[in-house]
Amino acid sequence: MEKLIIEGGRRLEGSVRISGAKNAALPIMAASLLTNETCTIKNVPALSDIDTMIKILKNLGLSAEKQSGTLILSGSCGKTKASYDLVSTMRASVCVLGPLLGKNRRAEVSFPGGCVIGPRPIDLHLKGIEALGAKIEIKSGYIIAKAKRLKGARIYLGGHFGSSVLATANTMMAAVLAEGVTVIENSACEPEIVDLANFLISMGARIEGQSTPTIKIKGVKKLHGAVHSVIPDRVETGTYMMAGIITGGDVFLKDARPDYIIALIDKLTECGAKIKELPGGLRVQGKKRMKPVAVTTLPYPGFPTDMQAQAMSVLCLADGISVITEKIFPERFIHISELSRMGARIMLEGPHAIIEGVKRLSGARVMASDLRASAALVLAGLAARGKTEISRIYHLDRGYEKLDKKLRGIGASIWREKDK
Repeated sequence: MEKLIIEGGRRLEGSVRISGAKNAALPIMAASLLTNETCTIKNVPALSDIDTMIKILKNLGLSAEKQSGTLILSGSCGKTKASYDLVSTMRASVCVLGPLLGKNRRAEVSFPGGCVIGPRPIDLHLKGIEALGAKIEIKSGYIIAKAKRLKGARIYLGGHFGSSVLATANTMMAAVLAEGVTVIENSACEPEIVDLANFLISMGARIEGQSTPTIKIKGVKKLHGAVHSVIPDRVETGTYMMAGIITGGDVFLKDARPDYIIALIDKLTECGAKIKELPGGLRVQGKKRMKPVAVTTLPYPGFPTDMQAQAMSVLCLADGISVITEKIFPERFIHISELSRMGARIMLEGPHAIIEGVKRLSGARVMASDLRASAALVLAGLAARGKTEISRIYHLDRGYEKLDKKLRGIGASIWREKDK
């Protein structure tokens, strides 16, 4: 086990390259199960979640060769069971359900694990593939899906908190090899879904309407191999934007895509940050004190839930009272207690976090509870006076490529030590 040590109070300046999107790469990797031909995926980030997905795909019969951001997947998927030992560690691993069913007409996938951020049921996943003709059985902690044939259908994927990215991905991957036409209504519109759809199209799938709430899929008999480059990570982009802002810095984010984070840019500009689109990326400038704002997380293109914790760290140092309303995962507030240890003043009222800005945060020993909460504690540590120690940083390694190295490159005093 390792921990991060941060000596706060340094202004960040310089350039950071944004890595490929984890949440796009994982479903794209799973989609390679749909063909017996070679798939070459570029701009794949070096993350523990990527390594977990590679192990799952190897366990299912594929071979994987990874070299400097490029992943080559080949072979035939000879198995249909994704085991508990791997799937339980990462929620996104459930996205092998759709391609396994689509290719082999049978899938056995353990219930997924991942970050503890509140209930995340998989009912929409099951609804989608069931509508295509699969029979579902839950047995001994496994989802067992079987179908003699899959047939296109009109499917509504509306959930209690809106659309579901992974449910849309699973349904889309199962439908590309189904007979006839599938229409997914209330589909997720996230850039990661568009990237998956574009990869499937490059494999020979016939998909229309990606990036809209209605996706239309005409089933084909067979898919072939493809070469594809993963989009830049919008959550990593947002995290480094806030690192620059919370330290009053001046940071250029190379390869950032501003069209993916319009709602975030809007709120950070309202806070007082200067954000300018330049050739090849974004320049972000903070100032000593930010303005308070009201933030509500919503499905894309709204303010992303994956940026809620990081935004809270920034608003802890704003001049006045801010309110964050979490409408995607109403229980995603575990980081509040750790920020409070650093001097933050936050009151929780149901899905609303009321944040009273303070003059300064103080370094402290804190513990990460999930991936994005870990990033929030790093941001707080960068701005805090004194030393911050963050334990359980394996969460960070799941979703941020070389975070400490990238931050050191723009002036942060941050390093790793063994956690006793």
